[in-house]
Amino acid sequence: MSMAAKKTCIEMKTAIPGPQAQLLLERRMASVPRGPFHTVQTFAAKGEGALLTDVDGNTFIDFAGAIGTLNVGHCPPKVVEALKAQLDQYLHPSFHVMMYEPYIALAEKLNQLTPGDHAKKTFFLNSGAEAVENAVKIARKYTGRKAVISFERGFHGRTYMAMSLTSKVKPYKNGFGPFAPDTYKMPYPYYYRAPSGMSQDEVDAQLLHKFEDFFLSEVPGEEVAAIIMEPVQGEGGFVIPSVRFVQGVAALCKQYGILFIADEVQTGFGRTGSNFAMEHFGVIPDLMTMSKSIAAGLPLSAVTGRAEIMDAPGIGEIGGTYGGSPLGCVAALQVIRMLEEEALAQRAVAIGDAVRERFLRLQQQYGRIGDVRTLGAMSAIELVKDPVSKAPDKELTSRILQEAHQRGVIVMSAGLYGNVIRILSPLVITDEQLAEGLDVLEEAMIACLGGAVRA
Repeated sequence: MSMAAKKTCIEMKTAIPGPQAQLLLERRMASVPRGPFHTVQTFAAKGEGALLTDVDGNTFIDFAGAIGTLNVGHCPPKVVEALKAQLDQYLHPSFHVMMYEPYIALAEKLNQLTPGDHAKKTFFLNSGAEAVENAVKIARKYTGRKAVISFERGFHGRTYMAMSLTSKVKPYKNGFGPFAPDTYKMPYPYYYRAPSGMSQDEVDAQLLHKFEDFFLSEVPGEEVAAIIMEPVQGEGGFVIPSVRFVQGVAALCKQYGILFIADEVQTGFGRTGSNFAMEHFGVIPDLMTMSKSIAAGLPLSAVTGRAEIMDAPGIGEIGGTYGGSPLGCVAALQVIRMLEEEALAQRAVAIGDAVRERFLRLQQQYGRIGDVRTLGAMSAIELVKDPVSKAPDKELTSRILQEAHQRGVIVMSAGLYGNVIRILSPLVITDEQLAEGLDVLEEAMIACLGGAVRA
């Protein structure tokens, strides 16, 4: 099934890796530890919008977006202009030495943009993991409690506390323990893999009841400082809970005086079709962590929360030398302007609709596509060995990804079992680029699925 005539953006001059990439790979292996992983075995030379060109002149359509970091695309001109202007002023006086206005302006903007009309305050760090670490510190300081609950399959980062809250052992936690004490995990709904015959409401009721059992058997609710939740599990496989479940967790938090921390590191800034994913669930969190697409790829993260909670730590008790760098702050201010002026959250809905329509059509043809999950432009398919057992097919997933990379589409996997293909394309992707990328991904799937047509 050739669709080559439709291709206008992808240009593949070599196999991957090409000759220049192979030379750089040799240098990488000699000088960089093996631990950092790579989705595509090549090296970037230029990025623009939803396109990424490597050192061998191969141009890809980017469906990974630096793991959801590039909602406004590669090198958005307005962000680049703002960065160039800032470079002429100052690079980094450090907010802890001499303050600067972009930090304040961005804090004001996030206090306004995030859910809830209560008084809020915001401070900045470098990464999503640092935001999580500090949100936990603030929650413990405010409540005077120690226990923190996260969820199975959740991902919150690779630093000590964030890694402890993360659920997937390999590769994120393997051999790195012992982990932070007073951290616990509860089940998160996974309706596709629920016992046969159980309704969504029944799954939610069962999982919410487990909290009451947990408070009796492990830690009293009155000793829990915070529950941290991804509104949509990212690394966990784009698993989407119901409104009932999220509101049920929020109600438990209110009942026991537990702080609700929304981890919006991957779901924020228009990705799910709203500014922040918690808006879909009608829940206003006490604290929110943000990073990834906040600054168009520059290292920046934020914790925003109720003013009285954020003020719990004393002077000097939270912060960091590079936190809230001027470059990151001016980039983030431009990102938010783009989000508002270009209606990128609405664009995310259109992208998600197109991806879901394509995936559902393919699911009708191929029984190996077990589930299709989409919220805005956060879209995924789960691949299985057969639709009855639902046994995860990590190997098939890997083959499809490799085939797609060779054909010029950058796409990644996710999920506890490594059997989910996720789409995190920039929200500035054009309709033509999106269609071309989906065509090529479909070609790759057909090439790998072969005769596995649904009976």
